[in-house]
Amino acid sequence: MSTKDYLEKDYYKVLGVSKTATQDEIKQSYRQLARKYHPDANKGDDEAEKKFKEISEAYNVLSDETRRKEYDEARSLFGGTYRPGGGGGGAGDFNLGDLFGQPGGGTGGERLSDLFGGLFGRGGRATSQARRGADIETEINLTFTEAVEGVTRSFQLTGESACGTCKGTGAKAGTTPRVCPKCSGTGHESTNLGGFSLSEPCSECKGRGLVVDDPCPVCYGSGRGKSTRTIQARIPAGVSDGQRIRLKGKGAPGEHGGPAGDLFVVVHVASHALFGRSGDNLTITVPVTFPEAVMGAEVRVPTLNGFPVTVKVPPGTPNGRTFRVRGKGAQRRDGTFGDLLVTVEVAVPRNLNSEAREALEKFRAATADDNPRSGLEARAKGA
Repeated sequence: MSTKDYLEKDYYKVLGVSKTATQDEIKQSYRQLARKYHPDANKGDDEAEKKFKEISEAYNVLSDETRRKEYDEARSLFGGTYRPGGGGGGAGDFNLGDLFGQPGGGTGGERLSDLFGGLFGRGGRATSQARRGADIETEINLTFTEAVEGVTRSFQLTGESACGTCKGTGAKAGTTPRVCPKCSGTGHESTNLGGFSLSEPCSECKGRGLVVDDPCPVCYGSGRGKSTRTIQARIPAGVSDGQRIRLKGKGAPGEHGGPAGDLFVVVHVASHALFGRSGDNLTITVPVTFPEAVMGAEVRVPTLNGFPVTVKVPPGTPNGRTFRVRGKGAQRRDGTFGDLLVTVEVAVPRNLNSEAREALEKFRAATADDNPRSGLEARAKGA
């Protein structure tokens, strides 16, 4: 691959992904295309083989976050048309020799030299840099109590690892890869640019350093496969429905000694038969009788932890009044607790015996002058 090819080729277009594609999207697209255009599946098809090499070349850069970033930055500096030699050119043309520090190069050349040096390694040799593992997102269903109190759950995560059939070699069982004769196992080949050596993925082994003559039928020679692992993680107390929590270091393992990615868990919380949530506070509606509301009472109220509390309802309490019980709500991040908000609802009896009805008639007669709707119509007319 020439320097011109590298600068002008759109690796994102080759893999059919956007420039904002995630690593998972890049991997998925690569696998699909690799299976489609793999030489073993297209014997004698030169175009398919060429396409397979382009796909591998693009994935070799875009699958590495550091190299991908430097590739993006390098291409962003070329706002016009590339021309490989010196001499004249139209507006917007670039002389690669100038940019790499020859006469007229200036700071632009220094910047590009740094970018390509970081992308392909100083002195024309590639570097195997530590790479952080990918982030993983999953969902979990919790009961109301689990969300309030916290819970430890097991997660089954599916990710990429060495192919279980070929143990990561990419070769069919009973065979072994051989050292690439073109790059002598380095995985890269160099292009001399005059004072600067540009190292590129080897066109023979696609950057692996090894050549597989008889590919593994499961991974098609990639050496990679799916794996399932189970982890246990603590869901903190006080999470709410729809919340996205981050579990650091619980994502995909890193490569070359890099740190693991993070696990993001979207929480779905089931409703409760009695309790509700209002931020860090729990809510409950408790029925009281008419005499309790009028004359006052001490009412036992259940709590989520199973230990009831007593709420004092003062005389003359109206329907819908809310009382606050301190410290009986959901746990906050700082370890403190919200409150339990108790709303009273006056229960109206559906059936009255003769004695209760007679007593209620006497009560109505005694309070006839106390009309709660007095002046209501007048206020409705704006008087």
